[in-house]
Amino acid sequence: MNNFSLGLPPTIQPIDSPIAQQAGVELSVLRLDAMHPWVNGNKWFKLKYNLLEAKQRNLTTLLTFGGAYSNHIFATAAAGKLFGFRTIGMIRGEERLPLNSTLRFAVEQGMQIFYLDRQKYRERHTTALQAQLQQRFGDVFIVPEGGSNLNGVRGCMEILNNQAFDTVCVACGTGTTLAGIILSLHKDQRAIGFPVLKNGGFLASEVDSWLNNYLVSDLPLADEAMSKSWELICDYHMGGYAKVNDELLQFQQQFTQEHGVPLDYVYTAKMFYGVMDLLKQGFFPKGDRLLLIHTGGLQGNISY
Repeated sequence: MNNFSLGLPPTIQPIDSPIAQQAGVELSVLRLDAMHPWVNGNKWFKLKYNLLEAKQRNLTTLLTFGGAYSNHIFATAAAGKLFGFRTIGMIRGEERLPLNSTLRFAVEQGMQIFYLDRQKYRERHTTALQAQLQQRFGDVFIVPEGGSNLNGVRGCMEILNNQAFDTVCVACGTGTTLAGIILSLHKDQRAIGFPVLKNGGFLASEVDSWLNNYLVSDLPLADEAMSKSWELICDYHMGGYAKVNDELLQFQQQFTQEHGVPLDYVYTAKMFYGVMDLLKQGFFPKGDRLLLIHTGGLQGNISY
């Protein structure tokens, strides 16, 4: 329990794509989705050091936040059961019965579910609300929504694990995962984030904030002289967060059928679609070794 290891390192799957071959690019997928049936993807990396800190502080209850279909709620409930923590989920919005598949799974894993109206939910990061929750539930370890804190960034620094690729692509919601990947880059590597939200350019300042806050913290760095070559490509949000269209649905189904890689509609399908479109445009230099990070989230497909 002290190491909080799932015991299943992610595999790299080469993608035999005529589009990539024509572009002269070597295409592979880092299958974080296949690490564990329930605790997988970037959610595991964002949770890992939060779990360790809770353990070190002798806290036995995790309290966190999320929407009704949250991958983070799903993963936190499963990780809590797996590693012996009691879990509490504060869910955005009003109770709706019967529970959807995500919340039903969380309850089955032992998570206690409570609801915050949308106005109160917007205060989830404030010390005032967190103090109220501590008073209500006792001495709990509060994990922010999505595991988005410096512990989460630190965990995401372990995703690449010194893989020898030139360009790394990842879908972005908060920028936490991208920040961790950037901090782990070696010289001559670059990272590209694909925001899944409309007008996602604001994430550039969010990523910068994560990077700056991490660099001035006491948390470990793999290499202080690392490259920080990264960019955002904001053209593939398909209308906004959790929005899908027929083109994306068709792409997801076709990609899964051709390559045996299931994609979720909210995050990975949009990033993979964007990468394949950019390959057609000759965006990536010939000879580029391109690694796509599969961040999991497949349970969310049930809602579609």
